[in-house]
Formats: sequence, C-alpha cells, structure tokens
Amino acid sequence: MNIHDFLYYNKSDRNTILVLLGIAVAALLVCFLFDNNDETLSEGYTQTQQFPQKHFSKDQSSSYYDVETHPHELFPFDPNTADSTALLRLGLQPWQVRAIYKYRARGGVYRQPSDFARLYGLTQQRYRQLKPYIRIGQDYQPAALLPEAQRRKTTADSLYPHTIQKLKLGETIDLNTADTTQLQRVPGIGHYYAQRIVYYRGRLGGFNDVNQLQEINGFPTEAIKYFKADCVHITKLNVNRMTFSDLQHHPYIGFYRARDIMDYRRLRGPLRSINDLKLLKSFTPEAIDRLRAYVVF
Repeated sequence: MNIHDFLYYNKSDRNTILVLLGIAVAALLVCFLFDNNDETLSEGYTQTQQFPQKHFSKDQSSSYYDVETHPHELFPFDPNTADSTALLRLGLQPWQVRAIYKYRARGGVYRQPSDFARLYGLTQQRYRQLKPYIRIGQDYQPAALLPEAQRRKTTADSLYPHTIQKLKLGETIDLNTADTTQLQRVPGIGHYYAQRIVYYRGRLGGFNDVNQLQEINGFPTEAIKYFKADCVHITKLNVNRMTFSDLQHHPYIGFYRARDIMDYRRLRGPLRSINDLKLLKSFTPEAIDRLRAYVVF
C-alpha cells in the first residue's frame, strides 16, 4: 500500500491504521531493548561464573611456598649486626631490611635505640614493641656514655693502639652474648672469625653447644675451649607459625625440610611435637637431634 491508497481511507480508518503502526513500532522497540539486556546479563553472568575460575587458576599456578607473610617474633637484636633473617622474623618488611643494609654499608651506626626509630616506614606502635628488645653492642655505643676515666682510656687507646688482651687458659666467654670485640679476646680469633660467629649465631638463633662452632668453615678447633654457651639466650622457632621463607633460612632446615614442614601443615594441620618430624622423609635422626633445642610447637 502506497501513500495514495492510504488517502482513500476515511479519517476513522486512517486513525486506526496509525494507532496499529504505533503499537507495532513500540513492540519492536521493547523487544529490541529486552534482547540487549538479556545479552548484557548473560555476559555479566558468564564473567561472574568465570571470575572465580580465573582467580583459582592463578592461585593454583602460584607456589604454595612463595607466601611471604611474616608473623613477627620478639627477641633481643642489635640493629648494627642483625642479619636479614633475624630482621624479617622481627616483622620488618623486606624493603626496610634493605634500607638497614644500605645504611650500614654507608657507614651508618645505630648508637642508641632511638636511632632505630628513624627507619623509614617504622610506625610508633611497632617501634614501641621493638624498643625493649634493641641491644646496642658496646662497640657502637657513644663514648659519652662511658665514665670519665674510661673515656680517657678510650682516647689514649685511639692515640696509642694496642693489641687486644687475650684470654688466659681456663677463662671463657659466652658465645650468645659476646660482641665482636669480646670474641677477639679468644686466642686464635681475629676480626674475621668474630664476624662469622656473630653472623652464624644470628642465623641459628643462638648457640646450644660450643661444638657448633665447627660448623663455621675453617674454624680453629683449638679456640673452642675458651667458649661456653648459655642456652637461655636461644631464640626458639615456632615451626607451626613460621613462613616457608623463614624456615628455609635456618641452617638446620633448608629448602627441602621447609617444604616438607609446609606440606605437613597444609595436609594434616600443625605439628604437635618433635616426634612428628620423624614422619617426614627429609628429617634424619641426626637432623632432628640438632633441631631439638630450637623448635617449639
């Protein structure tokens, strides 16, 4: 029907036709809009259904052992000598540990606990928690804290250097509290081995037995008789709370044993006693005996 035919209809018929056309157009618009909404909802539903799967796959692809949460521990430490493992166990972030290392590499020294408060990103609350455990070695404390007579002696010593007075046979020092200067009083121990002792002590969490010194490469065995080890100062390892990263850095655990511990915790729950370590293939009886003084459950 063309426009000329339409004009032949009377006015009433023409109005009826226009109304019907309007209804038809409206119906088409409604159908079109609903069809688009259905597609949008369908796409949204599909994305919603796929979202958990996508994230699940991502989670599955990331290693269970790469979790780097650091539930902090509290134990005495010297910010001038503490290694990265000890600092991370205290709850500091990796970038804060790097900042401490850079500060020390530039010759920076923490002479009093309040100096540590200047660490970038350290909150007042965290500093208040750590402050009671900060132990500044005598080598790093300001000379102003010494008595007048001792200051004069220190000044004289700097002007007229002398050799460190060595221990006599029968005298001993505590491996877990001595600083590098005190360690160098032991016959056969110089600056190098004093530093190695402090470093290894930090990794272990303290010495349980003086014979552990033989685990330091090339250590002079004749010096062992001048040491004693007070076990009170040992830092315990909570194997049910430590992260994979912290576990593997302990000299007596390493990567494979840390992995076995994490697998056991994931599959069976927390370890109840040191006897549970016997269920793990990587733990030999000798390895368990060495850890006995260090682990808690």
